[in-house]
Amino acid sequence: MSQSNTITVKILDKEYQVACPEDQEADLIVSAKYLDKQMRSIRETGKVIGLERIAVMAALNISYELLHAADSEPLEVPVEGTERPLRDLHRKVDEALYQLRQLEIS
Repeated sequence: MSQSNTITVKILDKEYQVACPEDQEADLIVSAKYLDKQMRSIRETGKVIGLERIAVMAALNISYELLHAADSEPLEVPVEGTERPLRDLHRKVDEALYQLRQLEIS
């Protein structure tokens, strides 16, 4: 089992600390950069206001992309072996949304 490290990622100019297995650090960094790009794109349209709403729209867009990535046929969810990674991703999204809410409150 790989060692878990805390990685700092920057999304919409805000830093977040995320626990991540050592062997998945590069993937986490790429994922955070992709999320940042998606959220910036949504924010720049001016149609969505508030970090939480921008994050939810980005999550929905990325989920849609994931479901349709293999081909034009949507994947059946859950795909065997993806349940735990999806739960982990869901937890990380929830944590990021919570942090965004806290930033909006303060």
